[in-house]
Amino acid sequence: MGRRLPALAELVNQMPDPDQRGMYCTDIDKEKIERAVAQMHRGGINSILGIIDMLVTPGEGNDVKAHYALHCLSLHVCKLDDDSLRRRFARTLASQLGGDRPKGVQAYLIQELQAVGGKEVVKALGEVLTDPELCEPAAQALAAIGEGAAEQLRGALPDAEGKCRLTIVQNLGVVRDAGSVDALKDALGAEDREIRLAAAWALASIGDSGSVELLLKAADAEGWERIQATKACLVLAENLLEAGNKDQAMRIYRHLRDTRTGSSEQYIRDVAESALAG
Repeated sequence: MGRRLPALAELVNQMPDPDQRGMYCTDIDKEKIERAVAQMHRGGINSILGIIDMLVTPGEGNDVKAHYALHCLSLHVCKLDDDSLRRRFARTLASQLGGDRPKGVQAYLIQELQAVGGKEVVKALGEVLTDPELCEPAAQALAAIGEGAAEQLRGALPDAEGKCRLTIVQNLGVVRDAGSVDALKDALGAEDREIRLAAAWALASIGDSGSVELLLKAADAEGWERIQATKACLVLAENLLEAGNKDQAMRIYRHLRDTRTGSSEQYIRDVAESALAG
């Protein structure tokens, strides 16, 4: 890739070494590191890409100094008054996603984007949501960024399978995307139990009043699924109350009060009866 210039390598080599535990001493020369980072930053996009070129697949080489340098650059650009410099840095990291770089390296870049990225990188993150090795960090980064995340998660859901589908469903609940309600209702009927439960939690987090009957039905299952879906019903009831939809919330509590008759579910009856009385 041709960007490992000697001057850049020398600057990266000034980064500290971790101890045997992988920790960094508190007496590192902060001024020396800050000067080196500032010089790397002045190198622009070529410096950023040059450091990325130094990263390797985890376990296949020692790139700890390059990791440290790239993270320091992330912190550096976030502190600058000119936000265009942060955006440039983030876009440069995002430009390396989806290509031939090792997936472990791409996953690390996504972790950095979770902290330094904004709406300028959500599209690039959305494009790797169906990659089994990158979907989880990409979804987490999108959820942390917030703006534009729901559209990317929603758009990737139809093509996602297995682990990716589960991750996307979970994070649609995290970002509380009302636009995904219909797709999440469909996911309640998935063969995969974990996807069904993730969809229930997502709908509960969104606070969709039209999902009451479906979640109550899901909560009348047996075993672990009954426990988790019942919790989702309680979350939905709380969110409906907060939104001023008391009638639907009371419907949930009445159903749980009347159907949780065993001694092991006494605590559910107690919660429901307390809500109905209050």
